[in-house]
Amino acid sequence: MDSTVPTAPGARSRSEPERPVRLPVPPGLGRFLVLVAVFVCAACGLVYELELVALATYLTGDPVTQASVVLSMMVFAMGIGSLLAKRPRCHAAVSFAVVEAVLAVVGGGSAMALYACYAWLGRSHVALVGFSLAIGVLMGAEVPLLMTLIQRVRRQDAGGAVADLFAADYVGALVGGLAFPFLLLPAFGQLTGALLTGAVNTVAGGVLVLWLFRRDLGVRTRWALLGANVAVLCLLAAGAALTGTFERAARQAMYGPEVRVAVRGEVQEIVLTGSGRAGAPLRMYLDGRLRMSSDEEARYHEALVHPAMAGPHRRVLVLGGGDGLAAREVLRYPGVESVTVVELDPEVVRLGRGDPGLTALNARSLADRRVRLVIGDAFAWLRGDGRRSEPFDVVIADLPDPAEAAGPKLYAQEFYGLIRQVMTPDARLVLHAGPVCDRPRNFWTVDATVRSVGLHTAPYRVPHPGRVGHGSTACDWGFLLAAGTRPGLGISEHAPPLHSLTGEGLRHGSREAARHRLPGAPVSTLIHPRYTA
Repeated sequence: MDSTVPTAPGARSRSEPERPVRLPVPPGLGRFLVLVAVFVCAACGLVYELELVALATYLTGDPVTQASVVLSMMVFAMGIGSLLAKRPRCHAAVSFAVVEAVLAVVGGGSAMALYACYAWLGRSHVALVGFSLAIGVLMGAEVPLLMTLIQRVRRQDAGGAVADLFAADYVGALVGGLAFPFLLLPAFGQLTGALLTGAVNTVAGGVLVLWLFRRDLGVRTRWALLGANVAVLCLLAAGAALTGTFERAARQAMYGPEVRVAVRGEVQEIVLTGSGRAGAPLRMYLDGRLRMSSDEEARYHEALVHPAMAGPHRRVLVLGGGDGLAAREVLRYPGVESVTVVELDPEVVRLGRGDPGLTALNARSLADRRVRLVIGDAFAWLRGDGRRSEPFDVVIADLPDPAEAAGPKLYAQEFYGLIRQVMTPDARLVLHAGPVCDRPRNFWTVDATVRSVGLHTAPYRVPHPGRVGHGSTACDWGFLLAAGTRPGLGISEHAPPLHSLTGEGLRHGSREAARHRLPGAPVSTLIHPRYTA
């Protein structure tokens, strides 16, 4: 007895193979074009991921956490998207076109939306998670739909189809991963680069469906999809045209109306506000973080530089300090013969040598004949040219906080081991190690790490005058003075007149730092970084 369930005339049973679509090209070429779409979509998807990671790191720091949040959320959401795409596979072409149009808007506009949340609301974590989930769901929906389209072009065994699709997907991810840092970011920036990626995404999905699978669509459907794709492209183009205006408005929301210089270099974004005159302090922001304020910097740089100068100081090495402010304090000592400044960002050096506000503040120290400027990574320089140079009497590490993006590398045991190799037997090393009272764990981890390479340390802290009124979250600046023998903490009798630093103030700062001591702090290495944000 036949137990087959009858179906209505013209209906298709669930187990019956789907009828191949009528294509305007031979099936082999049609299949190739679908794989090209897979390639393009994968490239765009990875660009969206990298763009979210890069922008989140730029806005909030801590690249490990940001990358972990974005990638884990996206991978999870891709699984959800794949499940959600099971139902609309019967209308795979239309569904794929809709997914690509929505993905282009969400992914292309994610950078601008994330930046707006940070600029006007002061936080972006919720937006980061939301966009990671939304983009992941849409990317996950692509794979089942594209697999259905491939099988409709020319049916083949499932294993072969999966192999072809994922090969195109992985190669596309490679191209997108390389295009983001080497093409999109330097040529277009994060905002325009994301919008351009969205436009490519829209065109790829629209062309594939509206041309290759057009015979599968009704007239109204074709016109609706065409109108939707044109609207998406117009929206992305409008966003690209308004990027400059948007960035200026966002900068004013973050930095106030006195933005004077805003440049995006190869390393970071640099913003200068104020002029240092008429009650408007000159401030430098690097990647959105306040790095220097003219009404506070003298107190900081005196505390950083002068304790290390209470000894031999013929040859001085400054790691960081491309603004010339640490070099200014060093050059106030007549016994200094040479100062080597190793700065990663050439834009900081350019501003330190040419910006009227900065040159007035640093007393044109970078133009002094005794100063030698080196553009490059401090770690790499110490491994290379630094080893071949004459040893230094003083090493000043004027570097970012240990909890920030580049911090673990520049506060690792290996880094201090390289520094010790370029120090004379009587040399002194001084460094900023982060706030003592707010982040004692990080500060004493730096102390333990410096001592692990055989140096003796003298910790001290200086109260931060900007705790109230300038948006600072640190109650102090914490410093470490280190040498081969226990260094005496004081000021040279040959020191120039100072604004606020005194010998008694240093001794008091040393006692205050000791009050916050955390015994048993771990040593930080490149393999096991110990610093937390």
